[in-house]
Amino acid sequence: MSTLIIQEGFLFAFAPEACQKCGGFCCCGESGYIFLTPQEMEGIAAFLGMELERFGALYLKKVGTRYSLIEKREKGGKGYACIFFDEEAKECMIYEHRPKQCRDFPFWESNRGQNLDEVIQQCPFLEPL
Repeated sequence: MSTLIIQEGFLFAFAPEACQKCGGFCCCGESGYIFLTPQEMEGIAAFLGMELERFGALYLKKVGTRYSLIEKREKGGKGYACIFFDEEAKECMIYEHRPKQCRDFPFWESNRGQNLDEVIQQCPFLEPL
């Protein structure tokens, strides 16, 4: 049985167990930013067993005053993927330590009140309310 998450102002519900069968819709596609807090950077670096400076040099880019994970070209050049998305396994390599931005998806402010068809393009496992 699915546990549906519902949040006020959104026209859909989401079953988090869908992430295991989705194939990374929210991890791939158009270029974008995956912003992290300093605490998230430290947590991921520790999980990977590396110093924060090394982690930053390998996996971060500065965007204004913030930091974002870098992207890589998807195999076949279709679009971009998060640097921590394993395209073979179709899963996040840091899932338990992923940034809040990733954990909050699909409940982003930009999706609040959005037309359901547009949001489903980002996540096909949403259920209309």
